[in-house]
Amino acid sequence: MKNWKHLPRQSPSPRSQRLQTARDINAVTQPVVWLHNHPSGDPTPSHADIQMTQAIVDVAKPFGISVHDYIIVSKEGHVSFKGLKLI
Repeated sequence: MKNWKHLPRQSPSPRSQRLQTARDINAVTQPVVWLHNHPSGDPTPSHADIQMTQAIVDVAKPFGISVHDYIIVSKEGHVSFKGLKLI
């Protein structure tokens, strides 16, 4: 087995290139709206819907992506998490 300790520690890409990539990602991020349906007909969010939505918001935030709204649709209507102040 070769000993790799003698090699210098280097990033595969220079720091300036990584920072530029991060700026490029941030430049193209847009707010998103998530939708899903409730086939039961009742658009009331379940506890699992609320937890999942918060997880999506938490995961998107470090990437500079804002979740504008999360909407549940059904044959009886729709519910906006933003309207319910859940986002």
